[in-house]
Formats: sequence, structure tokens, C-alpha cells
Amino acid sequence: MDKSLKITIISGILILSFSALWYVYEYSQTKPELRTFTVTGEGKEMVVPNIAEIRIGIITEGQDLKILQKENDEKMNKIINFLKEKGIEGKDIQTENYSITPKYDYSKSPYKIIGYTISQNLKVKVRDLNKISEILAQAVNYGANNVSGPNFTVDDREVYLEKAREKAIKDAKGKAEKIAKSAGFRLGEIISIYELPYNYYPIKEVGTGGGIGGESVLNSPQIEPGSQEIKIQVNITYEIK
Repeated sequence: MDKSLKITIISGILILSFSALWYVYEYSQTKPELRTFTVTGEGKEMVVPNIAEIRIGIITEGQDLKILQKENDEKMNKIINFLKEKGIEGKDIQTENYSITPKYDYSKSPYKIIGYTISQNLKVKVRDLNKISEILAQAVNYGANNVSGPNFTVDDREVYLEKAREKAIKDAKGKAEKIAKSAGFRLGEIISIYELPYNYYPIKEVGTGGGIGGESVLNSPQIEPGSQEIKIQVNITYEIK
């Protein structure tokens, strides 16, 4: 047999042998497809609010800017002093907005300023909920004409979120165990846990007035903080064995 032919045959055999060995190796390294399933768990916590946020505003209109500023400032200072007298700390009284907006007469050219609107707003955090009704009423009596709230919340929301989260995970694990038992398979490792954005349902705001020129409210409105529901959902993906 020709020497070159022998070399060709031997080379072919070696290549085939190597290819076969490589295929066996690759096949042995191939892992079976991971089978998974996902369950959703839900956890809820009922919370009694311990904080109320209210917004108190004064809107003043007129032609003389200096007089308007003085009038607006005097009213707001009375409101702030009243709030402090009721035990509201300075850290819980925040000026959210102070604006001066000119009013124009657009019927003439060039446009002419014919007056001004001054708007000043406070955000107030009330920690003693028994004081809300009086604060809302007296704020209007002291000159506020743009009042909204209260918006009830809790000071330590993370504590309740964590409790709801624990319940959601426990709920998901319980569902997974029941499904596995019913379907006849074993639970493997947890592949992933995903928490959906949490939901809570605050009490609706109770308005006490609004707009320019609102009349004073002499009677205190009845305010009920009620309760809130904090809800968390989690998706847990398990390996199927």
C-alpha cells in the first residue's frame, strides 16, 4: 500500500476517534434542562395611622404688593404661632411654597400689571390625632383659605412592611408545598424571589375648604383616622426535582 495512502487512512481514523471521544465528553457534561415553577404569595398588615399630614395655604389678591405681603405674612404667622401653641414642633411645620404672581391686563399693549396674587403653603405633620379637628378649623379662622387633608400615615411603616413581607413569603412557601404534594414532585432549591411593588390604601383626604375667599369655618370637622391595609406580594421560583 502506498505510504501516503496509509498516512491518510491513519489520520482519518485518528480524527474520527477524537471526534467520537469529544462527543462523549460533551454529552457527559451536558446538564438536563432545569425544570422550575413559580408561586405568588401575599401578605397583609392592618395599620392604625398615628400621623396626619395637612396642608394649610393662604391666597391673597390685590393691587398693592407691599400691603398684600404684610397681610399674607400676618395671617401665616398667626397660624404658625397657633400650631406651636398646640404642641406642633418646628420640625413638623414646613413651608412648601411661597409665590408672587402678577396679574396682567391683556386688553392693552404693552401688557400692564393690574395686581398680584400671593400664595403661601405649609405642610404640617400632626402626631396627636386628637388635635386635627381643632387645627383644621382654627387655621381657617386665622385666615387660611386653601386647606386640604388630612392624609393619614404611620411613622414606622418599614416595621409593618417587614411583617407583611414575612407573611407573603410564608404564604408562597405554603402554596408551593401543597402544589408539589398534589402534583407528585419534590421541591428543589429556591431559584429566585421577586417582590412586587408594595401597595397600601390610605384614608381619603378630607377637605375643609379651598379657593380664594373661602368663608371661615367655625365648627371643627369630625375626623376619623380609620385604618390602612399594607399589602406585599412576592413571586418565588422553585426547582422541580
